[in-house]
Amino acid sequence: MIERVLATAEALALIELLKEKHGPVMFHQSGGCCDGSSPMCYPDGDLLLGDQDICLGEIGGAPFYMHKNQYDYWKHTQIILDVVEGRGGMFSLEGVEGKRFLTRSRAFTSEELQELGLI
Repeated sequence: MIERVLATAEALALIELLKEKHGPVMFHQSGGCCDGSSPMCYPDGDLLLGDQDICLGEIGGAPFYMHKNQYDYWKHTQIILDVVEGRGGMFSLEGVEGKRFLTRSRAFTSEELQELGLI
C-alpha cells in the first residue's frame, strides 16, 4: 500500500518529544494565511476539523490532515514531513523547541498513481 504521507527520522523524533510533553498530537497542512503553508502540529483535538478535511495517513501515530481543496493540488505527490532549525508557525507546538516542521514532497510514479486510482 502506498503511503500518502511519510516522515523523516528527525521528524519522528520531534513528534515523540512533543507527544511526551503534550500528549497525543495531530497535524494539519496549513494552506496559507498567518503561518504560510506549513505543516501545523496541535494537541490532538485542538483543531476543529471540517467535512472538507481529509486524513492522508498517520506519522508517528499522529493523524495528518489536509483540506480537500488543497489536496486536489497535492494528490499527485507523496508528502514527506521533515524538520529544520528555526521558528515555525506561531500556533504549532514545535515552535518553542527551536525547530519547525517542513513539508517536502515527491511526485508519485505512474505505477503508484495507477495503484492510487488517480489515472
